[in-house]
Amino acid sequence: MSLEPMQEWERPFFDTRMHACPMRTHSTSFQLVDEEGDGAPYAGLAYEATDYEGAIYLGVLDETGTGKVNRHYCGPVVLKLDQVYQGYEKSYTFLKERPHYPLPITELQVRAEKTRFLNPSGARTQSNPAQAQAGFFCQVEVSELVGHRAHLPPLAPRNFPPQHHVHSLMRRPSEAAAMAELGFGPTPPKVQGIALLPNKHHVLEVRPLRALSPVLSTGNEFCSLNLYQLALMATLSYSPFGQAPNSQPVESSSVSFPAQPSVGNWFGDALAKSDELWQVDASQAAGKTYYPLYADVAYSKRLEIVPFDPELYPEVNSPDLGAGQEHPARLHYLDDAESDDGTDSQAFITHNDELVLLAVRGTAGGADVLRDLDAAQVPFENTNGKVHNGFYGSAQVVYEFVTTYLDKFYSGQKLVITGHSLGGAVALLVAEMLRLREGFTYDILLYTYGSPRAGDKTFVENAKALVHHRIVNQNDPVPSVPATWMNTSWRMSGAGALLMFANPAIGGAVLLLSPVNIAGEPYTHHGELRHFMPVSFADGHKSAILWTPGCKTITERGGAAVCAKALDAKNGLPDRGGLLKQMVDNAHHKMVVSYIPHCWASLRRAQEALKEGRTVVTATEYDRVKEALQDFKAQLKEKEAEARGSAREHQIVGPLQAEIARLQQTCERLEELSRERVSEAKVYGLIANQPDLLVMSLDRWLAHSINRTREQFAMAPPDADSNDRAIAALVGGHVPGAAFNLDIDAIG
Repeated sequence: MSLEPMQEWERPFFDTRMHACPMRTHSTSFQLVDEEGDGAPYAGLAYEATDYEGAIYLGVLDETGTGKVNRHYCGPVVLKLDQVYQGYEKSYTFLKERPHYPLPITELQVRAEKTRFLNPSGARTQSNPAQAQAGFFCQVEVSELVGHRAHLPPLAPRNFPPQHHVHSLMRRPSEAAAMAELGFGPTPPKVQGIALLPNKHHVLEVRPLRALSPVLSTGNEFCSLNLYQLALMATLSYSPFGQAPNSQPVESSSVSFPAQPSVGNWFGDALAKSDELWQVDASQAAGKTYYPLYADVAYSKRLEIVPFDPELYPEVNSPDLGAGQEHPARLHYLDDAESDDGTDSQAFITHNDELVLLAVRGTAGGADVLRDLDAAQVPFENTNGKVHNGFYGSAQVVYEFVTTYLDKFYSGQKLVITGHSLGGAVALLVAEMLRLREGFTYDILLYTYGSPRAGDKTFVENAKALVHHRIVNQNDPVPSVPATWMNTSWRMSGAGALLMFANPAIGGAVLLLSPVNIAGEPYTHHGELRHFMPVSFADGHKSAILWTPGCKTITERGGAAVCAKALDAKNGLPDRGGLLKQMVDNAHHKMVVSYIPHCWASLRRAQEALKEGRTVVTATEYDRVKEALQDFKAQLKEKEAEARGSAREHQIVGPLQAEIARLQQTCERLEELSRERVSEAKVYGLIANQPDLLVMSLDRWLAHSINRTREQFAMAPPDADSNDRAIAALVGGHVPGAAFNLDIDAIG
């Protein structure tokens, strides 16, 4: 091989421990390419190569992404591209310089983030055009070519791995290795970089540094996209974080997130590797597959799980800090069930440069049920409103967890908060606490699912500025509790039980009155209601309309009926067993079997209406519900007539008249909904303003056959044509759109 003159930047630095008379007769070349075989994305990158004798060669890749080390000492060389990012893009300079967990962004990382996968799934290519010019071809990742890798994704499966055995051919510092083998020193660090064999041309296909991120609109207006996406995130909050090792402090030098489904695996492993996930709850199986809409984003713009690197962040990650050590599970995940004074609260939080996502878990066990029942009204913050004591205790714990995180990573993003059941009530209180936080003006968006009431009328009035979209399923009993009249102090009830032994009269009075709100304002719901109202048809079709009816009896039809019976006074005390069972077991309250399918189908319904240029409610459904509302109005009028002249006239007639007025408002809203055309903004929110992102996300989502099938419940049924109606009228049969008896007696 001919020896070429060395360029100045190729002159080696020498290790002082060098073999006798080494020969400098070897040459190694390499090219970095993307998945299309193009080396231009990596042109101009500075590299560092180290040979067997420890000599270091510095160079710059040419316009084809190629570099070469001439006349190096015998044996392999190790290639690194660890130059710190030199540019001025604000997103990268911010990550490099942020006060907490500044990231070691390299030029290589930035270049890799600007390449794209050849396969939309992120799966590695089976071939590369540049392979034909390679003496050896391999697929590598940024983390294998840089010094610090904790902030980078785990390795993804590949078809052509590097020759890892070549690392063993590199000479380690003999003294350090010998001391380590004798147990008198640490094991020498692994050689960093990709080891290359001498006298070959290597082509290294660098995996694009991309990630998947659930698509969310940061607009305040309700949209079908957020309805579905945040239902998934609220459900994910029931899963563990899944960090390994799971200890305090973490003694290892790194952590991983192997468990599925788990919060850590979602954001720190699978999505970071661009693996699509569909399981947000361990109970999901085939047929309950719900993929979020994902965006393919630059890795640094994903929803982040912060790195764990005791070497890079010793001031917070060192195991010597003991109970004060930070790690991903502690920063991103709250679960205080094991704490001495724990509230059994659970939540997760993550962020990118646009939003901070917080999801709060709902009722999951006995401790949560007791918290649900602790309905004593207590003062809220520094206001004159009052809130549910049990929910407030949990909210205070979640608030401290959230503000600790925000103080590290908040930089003006939108706060997107969600929760189901008890988690929805806690999410509401936390959102309002954040809105009132002194010195901050957070922009907050809240979606809750099946949330109980959390505060009194004054609290709700004070929190009117908080944007809250409240989703309720028709037969979910939880939104109907606590009852408006409740002010249940279980301490007071316990005191009453004890007093029964000393003075049955006094004890009985305390026990009887403990659940009743005598002087305070009633519990009231906060937020703009979106209600799933089922519509059943004679031909077997089932549907549900997501809307905002004005009639309270319809809005809380299932819950009001069930809870009225469950809270019926028996022997001076409410019968709470039935209510608790429904709160925990009722299928219409659960996410995977109820809310998520409804939200998925509502998104599909809106997509279909948008595609076909029609309203989200079909003419059949409009007729069907309108007839039911008219029938219900007639029932209310009959009840009003019956009450006239009775002993309870003053108690019954006024509420009935108010309900009739609200029913009229409901009819008007239904008519308005039947005329309202669907727009992209109503379906996708602000994401409609990013057409390229939306198209790619929808293409990815619809590539799953499950998202192209019709799920019967909650989907818009086909309209019956006039012939069907005519024939049915002649034979006295039923057609889709036939009246449904909404019976007031079945409600109360």
